Amino acid sequence: MTFPEDLKYSTEHEWVREGNAATVRVGITDYAADALGDIVYVSLPTPGQEVAAGDACGELESTKSVSEVFSPVAGVVSAVNDHLTDTPETVNSDPYGAGWLFEIELAEDADLDDLLDSDAYAEHVGA
Repeated sequence: MTFPEDLKYSTEHEWVREGNAATVRVGITDYAADALGDIVYVSLPTPGQEVAAGDACGELESTKSVSEVFSPVAGVVSAVNDHLTDTPETVNSDPYGAGWLFEIELAEDADLDDLLDSDAYAEHVGA
């Protein structure tokens, strides 16, 4: 399992990568992708959708189960990874790269400091 140090993590197993000052990219961790098994379907939020930190805003369906995706921060969904519609398995093979899920334009009061760093997340999952 890898937990890149340049990311922030939620306790629900999503990661956040800072982009420009107002936008972040969101995906699920290697740990979550491994626990889910082979992902066969991805349901993502709609661009323009407003989300609060902790809101369920999508689903990942695997051969084992269906798991909700939670927004780790508050804001407005500004983009989704349409590539996953045809190749949902990318979430398993490259969770920190091409398997990203959506981007959020941060709300004014969004605070990335509420998220875990890589060491704290590794401790959270017992790695």
